[in-house]
Amino acid sequence: MVQIVENIQRSNDRPGDPRNREVVHAPYDDPQIGNLATPINSSAFTKAFINNLPAYRKGLSPQRRGLEVGLAHGYWLLGPFVTFNPLRDTAVGLMAGLFATISTILISTFAISLYAASDPPEPLATVTAPNPPEALKTSEGWHEYAGGFLVGGVGGALVAYAILANLDVFRTIFNIL
Repeated sequence: MVQIVENIQRSNDRPGDPRNREVVHAPYDDPQIGNLATPINSSAFTKAFINNLPAYRKGLSPQRRGLEVGLAHGYWLLGPFVTFNPLRDTAVGLMAGLFATISTILISTFAISLYAASDPPEPLATVTAPNPPEALKTSEGWHEYAGGFLVGGVGGALVAYAILANLDVFRTIFNIL
């Protein structure tokens, strides 16, 4: 046991030992920034992934950003509402899930609109997303985002509903499932 402890103590004096490297540090060598640069959030893969999401992708209008985010949320929110609602085993279970999803999208759109009306602060540049979108620095941009989110969310929910309502047709056509 003494030998293991001595080996560890000797490795503390070797700068080439990988255990002695700093992997978490302040971004841009500024300790006043509260977002630390780690091997995860400052990797090329993470930066590419985050910067290709609709919230940070270059060249999109706020309405298009909201549309893409709303489509994704409307599409995936339907599943839990259909699967876990109290009417799931009835003929109206799918429709109840659709109404619950659209209600959630409406509440979320209202929350985004309230945020837009509160004169939101400018988005901060981080290690992962160094160039936040210019359009989301204003209340008008956030209002456009909310409108796109509503249209996309309802559209995504309707597409998911249409797929689930016609699942037998898809099974027949594709002979799967």
